[in-house]
Amino acid sequence: MHACTESTELGLYTRPAYNLSRADSTHPLILVCEHASRYIPEALNNLGLDEVAAGEHIAWDIGALQLAEQLSERLGATLLSANYSRLLIDLNRPRHAPDSIPVQSEIYQVPGNRELDEATREYRRQTLFKPFHARLQTLIDARVAQGQAVRVVGIHSFTPVFYGQPRPLEAGVLFGQARAYAQRLLDGLGEHPLKVAGNQPYKIDPLGDMTVPVHGDARGLDSVLIEVRNDLLRSPEAVSRWAGYLAPLL
Repeated sequence: MHACTESTELGLYTRPAYNLSRADSTHPLILVCEHASRYIPEALNNLGLDEVAAGEHIAWDIGALQLAEQLSERLGATLLSANYSRLLIDLNRPRHAPDSIPVQSEIYQVPGNRELDEATREYRRQTLFKPFHARLQTLIDARVAQGQAVRVVGIHSFTPVFYGQPRPLEAGVLFGQARAYAQRLLDGLGEHPLKVAGNQPYKIDPLGDMTVPVHGDARGLDSVLIEVRNDLLRSPEAVSRWAGYLAPLL
């Protein structure tokens, strides 16, 4: 096996792996946006995707960062957000999950991820994945050490159509062990004329998810993912509306 320093992508990832806002907040909530960015270094030529595909949901969660930023601002809560596309490496997948570096996402092939050598895979893990999760861990560690309450919430969006099938659901709260916290969110959202459900359109899987199982459930902390359909996050007014729904509940 080649050392990760022999990767053909050596030196391409010049941006920080993440952005961090309000690191010193005393609010119990730590917001996480793992799919905040569509950015892929220019030298990688969008991993072989055309511009349309590279701007679609496969590359990032459309509207999720804007929603997370509004929630962070309204609550004065810490926000950790990704600075690179999840097509390079998915920060909400265990590092050795089959789709951690996807060769296909929904209907799209990702040519630039095919036949990657282990050196390049490891370089992406060390450069993009590890710093993000190490920083999240240190944020949590510091608060736990000070005896502060901690809640970890991932902000995501999902597509209105999946493999040709419309999705009437408007928002989901995904959870593992934090059932009571999730139910509080679901009950609060249910007071509005919204189509919401628990563990839809996806379910938390310890083998396929990272944030909730590792940073939340494994540490005995309340942790959920919020999923909002991305056609409902396409304008500043729409994002503000959803921030208004969620902020009082988190």
